[in-house]
Amino acid sequence: MKRNTIWLAALLFLAAACQEKVTSNQQRVVTDAASLQVALDSAKAGDVITMANGVWKDVQIKFGGKGTEDAPITLQAETPGQVFIEGESDLKFGGEYLTVSGLYFRNGYTPSNAVIDFKFDKEQVANHCRITNTVIEGFNQMSRDRKDHWVEFWGRNNQMDHCYLAGKSNEGPTVRVEIKGRRNIKNFHQIVNNHFGPRPRKGGPKGETIQLGDSFSSMSPSNTTVANNLFEECNGEVEIISSKTNFNEFRNNVFYKSEGSLVTRHGNYCTIDGNYFIGDENSENIGGIRLINTGHVVTNNYFYNLKGKSFRSPLAVMNGIPKSPLNRYNQVTDVIVAYNTYVNCPSPWQFGVGTNISQKEVLPLSEIRSARPIRTVVANNLIYNEQGDTAPVVEHDKADGVTFASNFIQNQGVRFDERQGLTSTEMTLDKVGELLYKPTTASAVEAYQGFEFDQFKTDIFGNSRTNDTSIGAMIKAPAADPMILDKGQYGAGWFSNEKETKEPSMIDVHPEGTDLVDKLASAEAGDVIVLMPGTYTLTESLVINKAITIQSKDENQLAEIIYSGAAGTPAFQMNPKGELILSQVILSGTGTQQAFASLEQNMSSHYNLRVKGCEIKGFDYVLKAYKETFAEEISFANSTLRDCQNGIELSQETNDKGDYNVEFLTVEGCVFDNVKANVIDYYRGGYDESTIGGNLSVINSTFTQCGGKESNGILLNTRGIVNVNLEDNTFKNNSVKLVALLWGAKNNTHANNQISNSGKIVVQENLKLTLVY
Repeated sequence: MKRNTIWLAALLFLAAACQEKVTSNQQRVVTDAASLQVALDSAKAGDVITMANGVWKDVQIKFGGKGTEDAPITLQAETPGQVFIEGESDLKFGGEYLTVSGLYFRNGYTPSNAVIDFKFDKEQVANHCRITNTVIEGFNQMSRDRKDHWVEFWGRNNQMDHCYLAGKSNEGPTVRVEIKGRRNIKNFHQIVNNHFGPRPRKGGPKGETIQLGDSFSSMSPSNTTVANNLFEECNGEVEIISSKTNFNEFRNNVFYKSEGSLVTRHGNYCTIDGNYFIGDENSENIGGIRLINTGHVVTNNYFYNLKGKSFRSPLAVMNGIPKSPLNRYNQVTDVIVAYNTYVNCPSPWQFGVGTNISQKEVLPLSEIRSARPIRTVVANNLIYNEQGDTAPVVEHDKADGVTFASNFIQNQGVRFDERQGLTSTEMTLDKVGELLYKPTTASAVEAYQGFEFDQFKTDIFGNSRTNDTSIGAMIKAPAADPMILDKGQYGAGWFSNEKETKEPSMIDVHPEGTDLVDKLASAEAGDVIVLMPGTYTLTESLVINKAITIQSKDENQLAEIIYSGAAGTPAFQMNPKGELILSQVILSGTGTQQAFASLEQNMSSHYNLRVKGCEIKGFDYVLKAYKETFAEEISFANSTLRDCQNGIELSQETNDKGDYNVEFLTVEGCVFDNVKANVIDYYRGGYDESTIGGNLSVINSTFTQCGGKESNGILLNTRGIVNVNLEDNTFKNNSVKLVALLWGAKNNTHANNQISNSGKIVVQENLKLTLVY
């Protein structure tokens, strides 16, 4: 009996040991790429694989296997945010019920077409997989034209939630949903509770934050949901979200100071409900919703302080192309826009946007957008203006196919062209949260009850519309501020994009030796280099790879930098993320160099340049921007540019695909003297109607003895640039045929310029450009 008891105890001990071993196998910690892949290849349902904290460089993760709904296979960081994926790295899902959590992609780029890809290949796609609590930040290709996606959806029922993505500067949408093939349609993907942080301006098309499908799959159903996300300063291009498939839903998202719109670019029957579009006082690039195609329902949305026009207006309803091909613009039909609220949005409703009948002499018939919206209802909306608006409705073409009903406006007594279905009335305006205001009509109004309007059962806050005739997005205020801009509600729980502001250090520099070079290298972003009076001689380029200010100590005794480096090299070499303010400095070359230039290649991110109160002389180029480089802002103010072979050259994007080298170029209060060619050469090629850039402003400046070697005889070359303003300038004794050739069909203007012996300014209404698509 004693022997049997001992034997039974041994069996129990062995069983317990075996159980511990199984449990151990399910909770594996891996420390390198090889052991990680072994663990992934052998994982079973319910297993948890933990990546040890630290830097994982040049790692391509292939996550296959089959979990179950109740027991997914999980790949997680040991500590969320402490597993850094760097170098040439990516992650691919190729199984079912797989979850990845807590990774941080930075300091690198994908060697494939996507950073996170829900497929191994087109035959082995992921289903029921999830990426969560993960960050991708600045994970850019070395070349702006090298296309990739940061997250690429394939398969069905996959999800991205509580992630933060920001800083994409190369070509391609940040997130792309692919639906080519039956295994990818009716996918019901979920893109929810994420924080899409700042995406810088790309300088051309193909910079969307989210793109659902493409033109040639636009007749297929996607059924993707994009909900409860924050889009903060997503400025990549005019389309923040580009919906190109059918039956997608966009609910309860916040678009905050994002320069673009939610656009139903292709595809039909989208639901756009309960979203917030928040602008600011300054930018005319922040838009709302732009509609193309059939059957969309736009309800319960809130628009505040949006100043965008035309393509970027709060509500832009486009003209289509008759018998449009798949990749152009279908006519708007059978759309409902109801129960929305617009507060302080000038000219919020714009119809016939994109009409281009006047350009038929330079465009093929297949590009003419003449099909006006039809069978469209705009009803039960509220417009509140603190300053009256003379044109709350703008008809770029007739809106005769649109029915307006039970819409009301508080216009502070300012007259406008009234129409049936839009009525002035008194309203109060109550604050219900940060940047949230609820207009209420002073007297009861009757809501329009159109076909299927009974399906609109709640307002933006979820209050029931049953037995309530209120119009606008809000029936009643919420009990507490909904805190729609509380970043803690979105994105990875361990990450914040709020950075501590550091007081800049003032760093004194003397002309002797390598003091300037050494102190620039050791300075931190935001610091100010203060040049003592004297002459600074440089034989190597100063590398600008952070935000830095260089200025003279004494504005009455300017420091001089003499650059004698090799021919074709710049005094200031602008690197990715370089931001230079050069103030009150004399900068001299020896005739063969560049004062400022971008890198010739590997310009993986943008740069900015501001020159104030400087004298620049004796260079081959004042500024040379190379192909596939981009600056958001370049400005020259109160400066003299003289005795240079070439001036400001920003014309290398000659592929005619809508790209250009800088978003905003500003020249104000400057003197150009004896700049022989490329005085200002700023180019955007290709007919791409949805690219609304670049922007050139030349104000209160003087040009003398310039342009004598300009091959085309034009002093200021601005071909293809959409926004140009030449004002209060003096052009004297310049050996050119034209001061400028402006594009009349776009926002090119000139005023109060004095021209003497310098040709003239010509406005050409329509330019013939290469079609981008």
